[in-house]
Amino acid sequence: MLKISKVKRNSIAKEIGLEVGDEILSFDGLVCEDELDYLYFTETDGFTLQVKDHRSGEVVAIEIEKDEGEDIGVEFEKNTAIRTCHNRCLFCFVDQMPKGMRESLYVKDDDYAMSFQCGNFVTLTNLSDEGLERIIRLKLSPLYISVHTMNGELRVKLLRNRFAGKIQEQIKRLAQGGIEMHCQAVLVPNENDGEELAYTARELFQYYPLVKDLACVPTGITKYRDGLHPIPDIDKPYSEKLLALVDELNQEFGVNFLLPADEYFVKAEREIKDVAFYGAFEQIENGIGLTAKFLWEATERLSELGKCVLKKPKNVLLVCGVSAAKTNARLVAECNETISGLQATILPVKNKFFGETVTCTGLLTGEDMASAVETYCKANGAVDEVVIAGNTLREFEDVFLCGMTLQSFEKRLAPIKVRVNRNGGRGFVEILSDTDKKRR
Repeated sequence: MLKISKVKRNSIAKEIGLEVGDEILSFDGLVCEDELDYLYFTETDGFTLQVKDHRSGEVVAIEIEKDEGEDIGVEFEKNTAIRTCHNRCLFCFVDQMPKGMRESLYVKDDDYAMSFQCGNFVTLTNLSDEGLERIIRLKLSPLYISVHTMNGELRVKLLRNRFAGKIQEQIKRLAQGGIEMHCQAVLVPNENDGEELAYTARELFQYYPLVKDLACVPTGITKYRDGLHPIPDIDKPYSEKLLALVDELNQEFGVNFLLPADEYFVKAEREIKDVAFYGAFEQIENGIGLTAKFLWEATERLSELGKCVLKKPKNVLLVCGVSAAKTNARLVAECNETISGLQATILPVKNKFFGETVTCTGLLTGEDMASAVETYCKANGAVDEVVIAGNTLREFEDVFLCGMTLQSFEKRLAPIKVRVNRNGGRGFVEILSDTDKKRR
């Protein structure tokens, strides 16, 4: 059911008499579950609405004829309810977070609507047969699916959910329905890696190109694992072996179907793949190709700039996670050489909040970064600017994972100017060269 919150003037909805408070119950006799139904039928050239009048309570049927893609001119009350996760995964990151953080960080989302709209990964274990058919009927494509393994018995063990073993038939049915899928496997050493990963990849590749790729992601391990299933951290030999298997399977398939997370290249001390390897970067939010894209954007922007001179020399500290330090250091050296008057230094920050096994930049907290900057300046002297990555802040809100606001972070480091890079490699270079017009 969708409750109307606004009717636009001069719209089809206004013309047929819909009002704020009316409830849409169905489209063409199909029960309306959420706004996805409305978005789907908006693309058609007509449908029959079943509407409950907010004043009389009467239910009426209204036939609508319109152009394909034409909106009828209504908005709805937001439904904040989401389909939550019913799993107890051995590797769940949410279970490894400290207490006392904002409530939204503990929500285990497993909602196929969010997968379609936002690219969130879902396991499908809470999905009924009717829900599966709804995905196909509404053409909710692409979906992002946490497969982890195509071995049903092993998947039940990893997800600790008796319904997890249905993944084979679910993937097959979605492919038959023409749904595109991006898949991931969070790899637990000695569980779903090695030959099990090869099996999973080959099973999924049967449905290529509808199953477009398989991301290989290491388990995130924090210091808050007391009482949880023991999982070893990955090292150089492990990462080398994993990357060799990925190369072998991709060669077998003839396409870059398996996409390893950037962290494996860092641990293996191997050069990151070229940007062409990652195609349209459709798994970049999963840490796949982020480094390659960043370097490519930065190099392109440096090439456009050529040799340049800052109006005023400046000493800049660039904060990042430990895993990005080596790559960023090479880039910074190139920036220092190209931009006269710039003295930029990389400051890799150890993650004390989650533990030093967490090395990515995006999971750094304001407290850890502020403390690291203060320690650096005490030992080496003050700097003019500090640059932090935009993905350390909450989306649409300037708050770090630890709850510290950006304003508090800036106040703590004053008089050092804090710059937030929200524009990848290009933004990185623009901040250093002072060509960025949107300053922070």
